[in-house]
Amino acid sequence: MRRSRFATYRFAPESRGYAALLTARERRLVGQMIDDPWERQRAALGSYIRSQRKLANLSLRQLADIAKVSNPYLSQIERGLHAPSVRVLRSIAEALDLSAETLLEQAGLLEHANGGQAAPATPPTERAIRIDPRLTESQKEALISVYRSYVAAVEGDAS
Repeated sequence: MRRSRFATYRFAPESRGYAALLTARERRLVGQMIDDPWERQRAALGSYIRSQRKLANLSLRQLADIAKVSNPYLSQIERGLHAPSVRVLRSIAEALDLSAETLLEQAGLLEHANGGQAAPATPPTERAIRIDPRLTESQKEALISVYRSYVAAVEGDAS
């Protein structure tokens, strides 16, 4: 056992990594953060922004420049470590050529008047692809990209 001024840490030979350095109290706090719905919402928003950035073929730095936010701040948003303001969400939405409502919905800041169904800005097909747990992020990005190209082709033929 090793004593520090703040806590007692136990190093078990079978445990490795960061978890081995946590006290029981710290492990409970980490567990509570994971169970917090706002934490999950921030992580989902960050994942959504990252996937949209990759679909747009933009690097983190390029998106940060277009959205007029700093690289580290955008990185923190994508990793779910920071909750962006509405102004920042709008600038990211504009940079990604998305509606602000879509990002506000993903952030949990926009309630639907239509009983919680998908917003008109997000087609139900895209929403189904995004929430399917069997697909990886790259598979989701590829499917959404193909879907959007088909929709654009059909809309182009109609006009």
